[in-house]
Amino acid sequence: MRKLLSRFRYHILVFLAVLGPGFITANVDNDSGGIFTYSAAGARFGYLPLWTLLPITLVLIITQEMCSRMGAVTGKGLSDLIREEFGLRMTFLMMTLLVLANMTNVMAEFAGVASSLELFHITRYISVPISAVAVWFLVVKGNYKSVEKICLIGCLLYVTYIISGFLVKPDWKEAAIYSVKPVLMLDKDYIYMLIGMVGTTIAPWMQFYLQSAVVEKGITAKEYAASRVEVIVGCIMTDVVAFFIIVACAGAIWSVRPRDIQDASEAALGLKPFGQYAFLLFSAGLLNASVFAACILPLSTAYSVCEGLGFEAGVNKRMREAPFFYFLYTLLIVVGAGVILIPGFPLVRMILLSQVLNGVLLPFVLIFMIRLVNRPDLMGEWVNPRWFNQVAWISVVIMIGLTLALVGITVRGMP
Repeated sequence: MRKLLSRFRYHILVFLAVLGPGFITANVDNDSGGIFTYSAAGARFGYLPLWTLLPITLVLIITQEMCSRMGAVTGKGLSDLIREEFGLRMTFLMMTLLVLANMTNVMAEFAGVASSLELFHITRYISVPISAVAVWFLVVKGNYKSVEKICLIGCLLYVTYIISGFLVKPDWKEAAIYSVKPVLMLDKDYIYMLIGMVGTTIAPWMQFYLQSAVVEKGITAKEYAASRVEVIVGCIMTDVVAFFIIVACAGAIWSVRPRDIQDASEAALGLKPFGQYAFLLFSAGLLNASVFAACILPLSTAYSVCEGLGFEAGVNKRMREAPFFYFLYTLLIVVGAGVILIPGFPLVRMILLSQVLNGVLLPFVLIFMIRLVNRPDLMGEWVNPRWFNQVAWISVVIMIGLTLALVGITVRGMP
């Protein structure tokens, strides 16, 4: 018994030691755009979209597990491996698309900051600059451990959505039924919503950031068993949060009158009749998610571009040691925050453009990942087993099909 407890304590300590990359990456995916997508799904279609979360979680686990395993075994980031194996030209093209897509995503995060605090009559001309400076100082003046600790605290604050879901008192029986009952309708808006839910869960930047974070944290193949658990827990946690966002909006908005919402702050207002705490918690969750993602998205981009093009990168390095890394990080924050302060800036159009760019980039990233993780000269005994490859390729084919459909629908819908 004592030996069993000792082994249990050892595994817990190893898990805590590797905690960070997978948990943070998965939870950042519930950014302002993700929260809007899930809120809109619940407000318009109620509990019907809940069934998608099971297959979405499976695909998310598969893609994130492969990236973290490659990082632990090779000690290199994804863009670094792509450059070495597929050439600088392909890497440069991919990094260009990634920067463009992530730039528009960063704009959306600062828009989330602005809209969440405008609910409390704080103008964006105060909230956006303050949050931008805070995010910049966190990374530039900190190190990997300090950034990771703050981000893990940010992950814990997603519990506000779980609490707000309970405060709304939705129909739990209906939620349970539609969590396992697939519902398909030949309705354009419903199909678009389903594609959007998949697209908002697996984004190209996630794969690059997770692998870079695993490398910078120093996780090796020896600790990977615990790291894999951490990745899986993070993926499950992010979709549990998504479940409660959908349920909260289904109970608060759809059950009263199904309708479209224009942004996530409108979903927060929809919770007001169910109590001030439900409204405050949802609003606080939106602010936390927006600031959290405004930190990680530029960081992910800077990591990926610097690794892919051979520049020094890492928050453990000083500014003079990695000047291009910090320059790019700063540029993304300045531009992302700055455009939100421009009156009449077409933010919705930019968000649609980011979906198109993500759609163009994602199939390439997924294919490169599977080809790399199956290279024995890179991975040794850590290559994918046959059954895992089968699941991975099926997931990739489905993702490519859904992503291309999303691109097509989005392009047709753009003015």
